[in-house]
Amino acid sequence: MRNTLLIARRELGAYFATPVAIVFIVIFLVLQGALTFNLGNFFTRGQADLAPFFNFLPWVFLLLVPAITMRLWAEERRLGTIETLLTLPITQTEAVIGKFLAAWAFCGIALLLTFPFVITVNILGRPDNGVIATGYLGAFLVAGAFLSVGAALSALTKNQVIAFVLSVAICFVFAVASYPLVTDFLNQNIPWLTDIARRLGVLDRFQDFTRGVIALRDLIYFATFIGFWLFLNTVIVENRKAG
Repeated sequence: MRNTLLIARRELGAYFATPVAIVFIVIFLVLQGALTFNLGNFFTRGQADLAPFFNFLPWVFLLLVPAITMRLWAEERRLGTIETLLTLPITQTEAVIGKFLAAWAFCGIALLLTFPFVITVNILGRPDNGVIATGYLGAFLVAGAFLSVGAALSALTKNQVIAFVLSVAICFVFAVASYPLVTDFLNQNIPWLTDIARRLGVLDRFQDFTRGVIALRDLIYFATFIGFWLFLNTVIVENRKAG
């Protein structure tokens, strides 16, 4: 755990050592603000809640999270520093989890900086802050899920653009897997995949959190999802090291 936290601190510090962190956070806040208050009709809905904020959040993550993860391993491989990293007295698992935790903490910081949205809705009305809190928990878990996918795919290539495109594509598949349009198509053409798609859909799980429901099955889903992709990330790094 000590080595993992050291890697996480090193990586998190690397984000804020360059303008990348500020640029990401500014873009994230501007996008969420524009989508929530303009396209989400925040002021004309007549409801004191953050439903528009949470409706757009996964789609913003879908584009911005891969931008964080694309450099996690691809940059290390391109610069040749991955060999130095993996020759340190740490295991591949510690390196993978450390990098992931740093990226997850960074996303958590970005989410925390949206606190003016919460203050605004509380000034305008009397929202259910418990529902808002569970919505933020769900958003944090969605960010973790997308980050785990992006980190694994970043380890596959030296090219950050390829890592970004692959991450967006795979995360999009999991995002829309349980949409009626997708499940109806599968039901008509590949029936046996329909139930699997419903179970794998990330956004359906997230919707439970935005309604104030913290179900054990959803927590297990996200833990399993993240664990699987981190395991895959470790296997890829191990194979690259061996090669």
